[in-house]
Amino acid sequence: MGRAIEDADFSARSIQQFQQRLDEDLEALAAVLNRPGFGKGARTFGAELELYIVNAQGRPVGRNAEIQQKVDDPQVTLELNRYNLEYNLTPVRLKGRPFSSTEAQILDAIGRLSEAAEEYGAHVVPIGILPTLKRRDFGPSNMTDLKRYHCLTERLANLRGKLFSIKINGEEPVELRSRDLTLEGANTSLQLHYRVEPAAYARTFNAVQLATPLVLGIASNSPFMIGRRLWHETRIPLFKHAIDGYTRDLRDAHLPSRVDFGNGWVREGVYELFAENVYLHPPLLPICTGEKPGRVVEAGEVPELFELKLHQGTVWPWNRAIYDSCGKGHLRIELRALPAGPSACDMMANAALLIGLTEGLAPQMARLIPAMPYQTLVYNFYRAAQQGMGAKLLWPKEEGGGFDEMTPVELVRRLLPLAETGLSAIGIDSEESRHYLDLIRQRLDAGTNGSSWQLRQFSRLHRNMPRHLALGKMMREYMENSRHNLPIAQWKDVG
Repeated sequence: MGRAIEDADFSARSIQQFQQRLDEDLEALAAVLNRPGFGKGARTFGAELELYIVNAQGRPVGRNAEIQQKVDDPQVTLELNRYNLEYNLTPVRLKGRPFSSTEAQILDAIGRLSEAAEEYGAHVVPIGILPTLKRRDFGPSNMTDLKRYHCLTERLANLRGKLFSIKINGEEPVELRSRDLTLEGANTSLQLHYRVEPAAYARTFNAVQLATPLVLGIASNSPFMIGRRLWHETRIPLFKHAIDGYTRDLRDAHLPSRVDFGNGWVREGVYELFAENVYLHPPLLPICTGEKPGRVVEAGEVPELFELKLHQGTVWPWNRAIYDSCGKGHLRIELRALPAGPSACDMMANAALLIGLTEGLAPQMARLIPAMPYQTLVYNFYRAAQQGMGAKLLWPKEEGGGFDEMTPVELVRRLLPLAETGLSAIGIDSEESRHYLDLIRQRLDAGTNGSSWQLRQFSRLHRNMPRHLALGKMMREYMENSRHNLPIAQWKDVG
């Protein structure tokens, strides 16, 4: 999706040709996966961090192209809306001190981008959804002028109707319509990339799925949309509705969603995840290269599979399979559910917890999968997004059948030793593990994450001042705490 689209042909013939190429790519992928040694290598960890550009009052500033040009860093890319940027962090070996190394990269990137933004009276900040957004911050004038975004808007509109509509329930329900994708652009996240060997892919992917609702519940940081209190992680329904439309649940409930938490436990390996997306979802961007993947495989080389990767980038499960042809080729899991912010240290604590739980749970998946129906896992995911730290989740009883009903706080507290064991098993320094898991413990003890802090401050401030002033004051305190990389558990109430 990051590749610029200069010439796109959306004729029926082009779509048919693209579908044929997807079938060829799937056949080549199957052959590569059966090749001895494919995908083996050191574990790596990388991330893409999406950021808001804001002024001193916490309002968005649409200068992403100018800041990108000024920074002149190939790791900076333009996001959908003009007030967002993405920084592609350099992958690191997943052993020793990968999280502190990545935290240092985040702080450096935010510092350099903020310095470049000063010319426009702005700086950058990591937050899931900017609370101070207004309705006028969406629409064509706010979309980054790149062909791929215009093409994607056009293709999605042709598929599901000209109006992009969202309807999100919550304490202050919101219903919005737009003729472009800029509503979805309100979401910013920290997308983690976790390299996994093919033989371990199924159990590792399943463990990621199982752990995601727990971490999402204690990491939520997006309780507002256009200043209205909604879900603790409003990114989840906002993205789904902005892509699918909120009416699809009634009108097209039988059709697969392009934004979901998966369709079931992975049975054998990564191939089924790619095949599922090819067979369930019509192409959006039918752009073909001249590669002959079958011939590349026969020559003993690693095919690019551009069409398959492009198609995969137009389906947005919250955890997504990634095939990369670089070097000798490898596989990754893209973990997409976590929000940006509040601070760099908090984001790395979330990453350490999620990867630690994944590695701790993976050896137990043969026992846990029969005890956790997939629809119960999906229930946990959306419940955690809606209610955050206070959600009631279902977890298999340690002895006997049935479930315990526990909050993410209770479950993570119980499973922290398992997360520490998982990090140790993949070679993370014990001091590194203790540091980041201690940040999680502090958060559990304080009962505070980004969403609960925002909601608490807004409620206090809104008693004595109008909504927009309360949101602005809260946001200024948020920006200051984030800039100093203060862990969320230590954030004080706004004075």
